[in-house]
Amino acid sequence: MNDTNLVLGGKEFSSRLIVGTGKYASMDVMKEAHEASGAQIITVALRRVSLPSGESLLDHLDTTRYTLLPNTAGCYTADEAIRTAYLAREAGLGEMLKLEVIGDSRTLFPDVEGLLEATRKLARDGFTVMPYTNDDPVIARKLEEAGAACVMPLAAPIGSGLGIRNPYNIKIILESVSVPVIVDAGVGTASDAAIAMELGCEGVLMNTAIAGSRDPVAMARAMRLAIEAGRLAYRAGRIGKKLYATASSPLEGVPDWTS
Repeated sequence: MNDTNLVLGGKEFSSRLIVGTGKYASMDVMKEAHEASGAQIITVALRRVSLPSGESLLDHLDTTRYTLLPNTAGCYTADEAIRTAYLAREAGLGEMLKLEVIGDSRTLFPDVEGLLEATRKLARDGFTVMPYTNDDPVIARKLEEAGAACVMPLAAPIGSGLGIRNPYNIKIILESVSVPVIVDAGVGTASDAAIAMELGCEGVLMNTAIAGSRDPVAMARAMRLAIEAGRLAYRAGRIGKKLYATASSPLEGVPDWTS
């Protein structure tokens, strides 16, 4: 079954899994997990690029192999996120950006007003804006109208591992926008990723689910397989759901040996 690639900012990616760089026990484990994931896009929090050792996180990422996706994690206003995006571009990190404007420090839910404002400004200035948002179809549509290259609704709060809490909202978002829908935040295990893909999402972004697992390298491989299986199942088309059973081997035309 032939499939198209994920397209973002005019670039094509065969992998639909986007992974992060935080919370790993070591840089070596991070690099092994990235390899096992098959990901081609790696997101980097711009405010956490400098490591405690004094090194830069960027020194541990092969930019000839991976496309870096800088993000504005930790920004609580549109102005703050916009300034951070400009700094990333000036530093040579390109114009593809995961945009976060956080509205609450406890839940890390987005500030949708600030998110819309920053999306409009950055899209006008040539950025490929990938906004992290809530699972609201109305906001998703407004983000597309503001110039977002995709919409990235949360499955559950960041780092919670709860999986997709409201698949019905995700389905409505898929019907409401024409840009790619990439689930971001809340994935806990491989089945969560598969469900997102089976719904019809174009991709999944995750960090904690891999980095926080007991074996990040094995979990990265599991996520890779789940993304591939979920996408294939979506394109294959699942059977309809029924309340009652339907025999796998119909009896029509079978001789009645009891008579």
